Amino acid sequence: MSDVGPGVREIRIHILGEWRVFYVAQFTTAVYVLHAFQKKTWKTRREDIELARKRYRQIGDRT
Repeated sequence: MSDVGPGVREIRIHILGEWRVFYVAQFTTAVYVLHAFQKKTWKTRREDIELARKRYRQIGDRT
């Protein structure tokens, strides 16, 4: 998910609907889950990407 930030990955889960988890594991201290949500359309909502991007910037300030 380069739209969110460098090193951000996406897990796709296909159980009882479509689910997505954005996470980043490149930091040495932890794996950060930025956002998890259920998808109801083909395209990822801009609000979901923006929220993950905001959280990515927040953890970047702590490393």
